[in-house]
Amino acid sequence: MKFLDLAKVYIRSGGGGAGCVSFRREKYIEFGGPDGGDGGKGGSVWVEAVEGLNTLIDFRYQQHFFAKTGQHGMGSQRTGKDGDDIVLKVPVGTEILDEDQETLIADMTEVGQRVLLAKGGNGGWGNLHFKSSTNRAPQRANPGQEGVERTIWLRLKLIADAGLLGLPNAGKSTFLAATSNARPKIADYPFTTLVPNLGVVGIDGREFVVADIPGLIEGASEGRGLGDQFLGHVERCSVLLHLVDGTAEDPVADWQTIIHELEAYSPVLAEKPRVTVLNKIDAIDPETLEERKTALEEAVGGRVHLMSGVSKKGVPEVLRALWAQIGRGKPAQDEGSEWQP
Repeated sequence: MKFLDLAKVYIRSGGGGAGCVSFRREKYIEFGGPDGGDGGKGGSVWVEAVEGLNTLIDFRYQQHFFAKTGQHGMGSQRTGKDGDDIVLKVPVGTEILDEDQETLIADMTEVGQRVLLAKGGNGGWGNLHFKSSTNRAPQRANPGQEGVERTIWLRLKLIADAGLLGLPNAGKSTFLAATSNARPKIADYPFTTLVPNLGVVGIDGREFVVADIPGLIEGASEGRGLGDQFLGHVERCSVLLHLVDGTAEDPVADWQTIIHELEAYSPVLAEKPRVTVLNKIDAIDPETLEERKTALEEAVGGRVHLMSGVSKKGVPEVLRALWAQIGRGKPAQDEGSEWQP
């Protein structure tokens, strides 16, 4: 299944059916009077968050969604049938944006959440409604109300507890494969990860979701490489795991590159809690490792964890550090007890 996180769709609710002009005509009834029925209500367009979806690929092949028009009213006081609604089913984490791609209409964060995007038009009144003491045979009826037509954007932001950041080949996919059942593509060349991946990670009897996104490079905010188009998938995360390749010539410069791109994309994202890790320590001699760790800690201004995704050395400590940040925003595990990291 292909991954798609942005889609443009066109929606239109159904118009209401027109009211009917009709008069009762029966044998032996001299003054039958008006009996025109009302038009049916037009169908509405809804959006619903459902389980089992993690991409918007369905909206690449169908972009137009038009609800049914209400049926016209009929004689003998018969009301027209209401038009059927249309429901757009989207993954949890989808944002509904207006045509300007800035105005947020709805944020679908829970399974079963439903939002009305375009209300169907009301049906018109039949001539029975216009009967009065002075107008016993009205010749008028209302047309149905027109439907609403609009263009919207669907933007998917994966819901994860922790997000992976780093330059290409920093070891993000290796870390995800080593700690979860996810099987992202792993190779010894840059940009092996082309789309975000999710994995469920467990430590000390607790589980949380980790999102791996394609690597950033210098100038990503200006569109270089794959750009920063996937950074939106880590905006909902409680903590960011920043992996720095310990075998690189200048790990501090690599760290600064990612921080600069985060700040250029969103100051809010740049201020999120981060766990910084010097990765691939099994390929570095102890003396060089200590020098690079010290230099990186000075740049970060805090602790730097050591880890090897291949040998899994230091992985449990990194997972515990992530959970310590995630757990701050989660409710207590047991009723009446406080969470303990």
